Parts: sequence; C-alpha cells; structure tokens
Amino acid sequence: MSKYYPDITRSQSASLAKLRASLPDVTRGFSTLAQAATRDGVLDKKMKELVVLGMSIAARCDPCIGYHVEALVKLGATRAEVEEVLGLAVYMGGGPSMMYAALALDAYDQYAAIHGGQGQLAA
Repeated sequence: MSKYYPDITRSQSASLAKLRASLPDVTRGFSTLAQAATRDGVLDKKMKELVVLGMSIAARCDPCIGYHVEALVKLGATRAEVEEVLGLAVYMGGGPSMMYAALALDAYDQYAAIHGGQGQLAA
C-alpha cells in the first residue's frame, strides 16, 4: 500500500475547512489549544513535534503523521532524529506502530523531497 502524505494532508485540510465552517467555536478552541501546547518553552518546537510524531504513530493517524512530519522537515529535523523517534514508537506500540513507523519514514522522505532536502527549508 503506497500513501502519498502531501495528498493526504491536502485532502484532510479541505475537510477541516468544512468542519471549521460548521463548528467555528470548537475548531477555534482546538487551534488555541494547539498553539499553546506547541509554543516554545522548556522544550522547543522541534522536540515537541518529535514527541507528537510518536503519539501520531501510536494513534495510527495518517493525517497527523503527515502534518507533524512536514512540520519536522520545516523545523530542520534530520532523518536520523525522526528514525530515533520511530524506534521509540515501535518499542512502546509493538507491531501496529512498526507499520505506521514505516509509513512515517516514507512521509519524511516525501516532504524532504518537496522542501529541498533532508531537514531543510526550501529556499
């Protein structure tokens, strides 16, 4: 099964736009929560995105994997950093997490190609 994560997140974003129109207060509240939780603090944004990627694998959420892998690529995460998180996700989640870890690595390679290489923003 081949998944192209840029298409998954693009499609999900379109669905979320409809949800925002239907539930503006709920989605605005969720956005506020997300901004507060991901703001730099003791942990920086990249570290928080690495944590959330592991959680996305455990939750088996393809759009979540796509969004967080893209954020990691934009934040300069290396493939090696992502691979370590995938190892932890497999350790904690077993076989199902191994399947989604493999997909997450595909997502990393897809977004790295789009954004100009491993862990760097496109110029």
